Amino acid sequence: MSLPGKLGGKRTRRASKVVRTGAALAAVLVGASLAVPVAHASPGKPAVFPTLAPHLVSYYDFDHPVAGNPGLERDLGRSGTDLELINGAAAMRVADNAYPGARKALQTKQIDESVAGNDDWKAGVYSPGGVPTLNAFNATTSTTVMGWFKMTGDHPKPDSTTPDPGDYFNAVGLAGILAGNSDGHGVRALLELINVDGELRLVALGRRLDDGRSQTFAASQDWQRLLPKDEWVFLAATFDFDKGTMALYRNGKPVPGFYTETDDPWEVGGTPGPHRTSATDPRGIKIGGSFPQNTLERNPCECRFDGLMFLDKVASPAEVAAQYRWMARGNPH
Repeated sequence: MSLPGKLGGKRTRRASKVVRTGAALAAVLVGASLAVPVAHASPGKPAVFPTLAPHLVSYYDFDHPVAGNPGLERDLGRSGTDLELINGAAAMRVADNAYPGARKALQTKQIDESVAGNDDWKAGVYSPGGVPTLNAFNATTSTTVMGWFKMTGDHPKPDSTTPDPGDYFNAVGLAGILAGNSDGHGVRALLELINVDGELRLVALGRRLDDGRSQTFAASQDWQRLLPKDEWVFLAATFDFDKGTMALYRNGKPVPGFYTETDDPWEVGGTPGPHRTSATDPRGIKIGGSFPQNTLERNPCECRFDGLMFLDKVASPAEVAAQYRWMARGNPH
């Protein structure tokens, strides 16, 4: 079985209407969705906010190894797309509680920066013919990627694919959905850190058409303030492929930012909608680095992950805020 990847550049030399999201609105959303079943990681453990639960394609809390194969993590979403814990298997589950009720988290990392090998710890799934269980992201108008992230090392990492010890990767892979024609690197929807005009930034990066151009929404704030080392942070990225917009959130609040492309890379302007992604199944998911089929090392992340969610809707600002509080306050249902 082979698994995830991500999009970004090759390498670079290292440099180093207001939406109410308060408790009242969350209460309204809860009241409006009491009849909606909520996905639970385990009895009494908070998982997904009720209005988001019907759109939960894949969900990973890293507390649920596949029976008989601890190197696989069970998908608690509706798709049943199990993740491979690449190169580290069960050892990649570490005791760390990102939120109340959490037990284990996923650890990814670069193993040997001096060797052009394939031993980095990362996670994902990959199929060159597309992953049919991820069909919800085939010809979709909407996607959200969110979850808990902790940086446990310095970034970016040295480029293990070149002989020059002064070369560093130009990006750090967090979590994303691969495009329908991906080689394990190119994506449809991705959260990552990437070099933008000489500065590493937290971004949402999306591609609507497999053979089309990508668009990047980059956070204005310094990435190390958004993702301080050894601190759990809840991040979300939304992708509205119909309207051609993206958004970033940190701990339930919108992150100001800018688009790196000023034209129309998703080709949505001047044509009738709805505008959808290519009618192809994604080739997989990638977490903590590219090439989940384990054929190449690219953009490794020395990070921990928990409560990763992939949804087939654009979560509203109120829903992102409610999801953060739902988990951070340990709300049982």
